[in-house]
Amino acid sequence: MEYGESVQKVLLRKIRKAEQDLMQLKMDYCRFVFGLTHRARVVSEGITYLVLSVDVESMASTEEGAYTRPSVAGVPADKPDQAEPIPLGTDWVLEQHNKH
Repeated sequence: MEYGESVQKVLLRKIRKAEQDLMQLKMDYCRFVFGLTHRARVVSEGITYLVLSVDVESMASTEEGAYTRPSVAGVPADKPDQAEPIPLGTDWVLEQHNKH
């Protein structure tokens, strides 16, 4: 193997690792800033959904240095066995539980 190929393989490995780390950091950001956990309940257009996927690639950096809310997809909370998740985009809010 020549030197160029060896360097390329090392760099590709480092890039993939950095991309995985960035994705994990964005998932952590979603969890702690937006409250998105596995099967979180969100409300979109008055309907409550269980979140099945979060698109961290949809997050953009804001002028303030934060990230925008990610696009999510989910199934209606009253029909959790629905086969196909519905894309909700970024038009969602975390379901609020009234605490007494």
